[in-house]
Amino acid sequence: MDERRRHPAPVRLAHARERDFEAYVAGAAGRLLHAATLLTTEPPGRAPRAQALLTAALAATYARWDRLRGEDPYDLTRRELAGRFARAARRFHRPRGGLLSPLTPLERLVVVLRLYEGVAEEQTAALLGLPVDRVRATCTRAVTVLRRAS
Repeated sequence: MDERRRHPAPVRLAHARERDFEAYVAGAAGRLLHAATLLTTEPPGRAPRAQALLTAALAATYARWDRLRGEDPYDLTRRELAGRFARAARRFHRPRGGLLSPLTPLERLVVVLRLYEGVAEEQTAALLGLPVDRVRATCTRAVTVLRRAS
């Protein structure tokens, strides 16, 4: 039987979409999970809140996968992860003993975006809806707190 008859075009496209997304997740999920773990201050390996944040961010990325049109899926997922963390920051206020636990949720978010992910100050400010000066000051304050804690 002809290959085209066994698998109609929409089915082949759906499989290709799933394969592409699975390849993306295989390559990016480790780093994104580490960023989420830093944000939630959970210990690595036992980070259910970080995993939930990442799962929700990846689900949002998957929902928009066909409409990316040249947009970087990692950047989209990182923005989604940061936005979800920011909206739920009150749940992550109590430190859980992670490396960034001495910091406030906003400080953690700025440090992870700026120093771990390497996002420019201007992009971080735009993502968080803050002035660039505030992002810079928050990052400086957070680094000072971390230096004192170590």
